[in-house]
Amino acid sequence: MSTPSRSGVFGQGPNRLVEQFTESVSFDHRLYAQDVAGSIAHSQMLAANGIIAAEEQQQIEQRLLEIRAEIEAGNFELRSDLEDIHMHIEQALIDRLADVGRKLHSGRSRNDQVATDFRLWVRDAIDGIDAKLVELQRAFVSRCDRDAEVILPGYTHLQRAQPVLAPHYWLAYCEKFERDRQRLRDCRRRVNVSTLGTAALAGTSLPIDREDVARRLGFEGVSANSIDSSSDRDFVLETAFALSLIAVHLSTLAEEWVLWSTVEFNFITLPQEFCTGSSIMPQKINPDVMELIRGKTARVVGNLQALLVLVKGLPLAYNRDLQEDKPQLFDSVDTVAACLEIAAPLVRGAELNRESIAAGLDRGYLDATTFMEYLIRRNIPQRTAHHLVGQLVRKAMDERVSLAELPLSDYQAAHADLDEGVYDVLGVDKAIDAFVSYGSTASVEVAKQVEHWKMKLNTTE
Repeated sequence: MSTPSRSGVFGQGPNRLVEQFTESVSFDHRLYAQDVAGSIAHSQMLAANGIIAAEEQQQIEQRLLEIRAEIEAGNFELRSDLEDIHMHIEQALIDRLADVGRKLHSGRSRNDQVATDFRLWVRDAIDGIDAKLVELQRAFVSRCDRDAEVILPGYTHLQRAQPVLAPHYWLAYCEKFERDRQRLRDCRRRVNVSTLGTAALAGTSLPIDREDVARRLGFEGVSANSIDSSSDRDFVLETAFALSLIAVHLSTLAEEWVLWSTVEFNFITLPQEFCTGSSIMPQKINPDVMELIRGKTARVVGNLQALLVLVKGLPLAYNRDLQEDKPQLFDSVDTVAACLEIAAPLVRGAELNRESIAAGLDRGYLDATTFMEYLIRRNIPQRTAHHLVGQLVRKAMDERVSLAELPLSDYQAAHADLDEGVYDVLGVDKAIDAFVSYGSTASVEVAKQVEHWKMKLNTTE
């Protein structure tokens, strides 16, 4: 018996090598639940519009649910000669219902069927990733109260720049992951469009109701152009891009904490259950999880590049190349989900090495910029103040002291109008107290942002 994908135009079956080369069920079997849901909605629409009988629709729906249960129980055989999961399910339906099963594909093509199933899967994947991002944000917020008084050296160019409160640093990642969530939500709108009923590329002459199917499947609307619908994989690329940025943000965190956990930095102690040892050096506690998060980012970014190259030379409308869109996106979703899942408890469990951090805060002249702004408030032009503070920093460096340890005579020698007031802004604690701008590391501003995030994420931690 011929499979549903081969019509009577063929005089013989496919070469076995072709079957093996063209099959995709080895990876697209993950779409089985979405295929069953789409097929049930399609059959209900066909019955509602008189294309099949109500009794036939009930038989189709019942058998489809049985097939789904068999797949979930692991009692469903996958065969390379049936190409993909869609053909497997349809052939199983035909085996059980004969001509009634053959009616299901009326008014649709595998092109729109596959695209719709994939959209349903991507929609679910986006929701799953979003939930994991929320958990990671909550992990960062959970640290804010316990680390409220900790001052960290902030860096630019990996050089010490200005002091920042630890909660301000934690919330910086909340902001990054919030933008990731926004991108996913925006992407989801374009994912959540039904292509079912556009058929191969030109639509169908059967009296179908595409809006009806869209409503049944929870889509926000239907695609407007059948040619575009057949070839469109923008939603795959956009999702892959959003996942790549999530991975890049995770990689930034990983890179920092790998550095922070070294003896040279000694800023943070990672939970040992998230570290590994060495096969030869017994003293080692390696941050392998963070290194793998950083490394797995390369896979996610590489998947995006592969998808871009996949579609860059395709003519309208559908081409079999598009079969290769799924392994990359499946892998990106799996990889990012795994990284997020392990990052949240790691963030909660890490401990700042407060004594080590505090012991080194007087290095790097973190209060220099605040001192410069003090001079600006004393009506000294910014560029003049910038040069003046640079000279004083050089003097302090030469004498191996902090700015606060320089005598008043040095300040008055630099500028005659300076007095003891300079010591009101010198030192990291006083520098922190000097900040006032919205979004800064000022204690009052950070406290407001912590409360904002607690309310936003519905957490009291």
